[in-house]
Amino acid sequence: MSKEATRASALSQLYPAHTLAVSVALLVSTTLLLTGLSLPLLHAQQMIFWKSAYSVWTGVVALWEANELLLATVLLFFSIVFPVAKLAALSVIWFVRLPQKQRARLLHRLELLGKWSMLDVFVVAILIVLVKLGPLAKVEPRAGVYVFAAAIACSMLTTMYVDRLARSVWTETPRSSSYRSDSRRSRTQSC
Repeated sequence: MSKEATRASALSQLYPAHTLAVSVALLVSTTLLLTGLSLPLLHAQQMIFWKSAYSVWTGVVALWEANELLLATVLLFFSIVFPVAKLAALSVIWFVRLPQKQRARLLHRLELLGKWSMLDVFVVAILIVLVKLGPLAKVEPRAGVYVFAAAIACSMLTTMYVDRLARSVWTETPRSSSYRSDSRRSRTQSC
């Protein structure tokens, strides 16, 4: 495969042996994310009269209805919009034919935003700790918190895996030994 063809290829074409693993990782990440978003993250009980279970989505809606627009927007962006967009971008990087520069730019943006991936899990953990400190309220984590954390971790691992494969394209062509031998030959001739 020529260097120009490599620059405008889908990673799935360049690494067919990894396509199943990446596809499964993307599918598992997406399934865990959607499940984690819909399952209750925590169960809150205040005195005897008030009980409620909150998922990520119901938490965003409750914050919005309580006129906490900034918190609702931050939670919506980091907990729902960003993880979904990240998985969509990873799918594009893996399955769609992209020029090398565009793929590198997209991966760089994901890397920058990826540092904030665990923010929402951290916020839920702090919320649980803070409410547990109050004597009149009892908050317990539910399965959604663990599934959501697993989704974020799986997404981060998938991103690192795809990023590693994409970076190897920049250094050499994976399937073509003739490209490597041609580039070695041209380096020895120029010396």
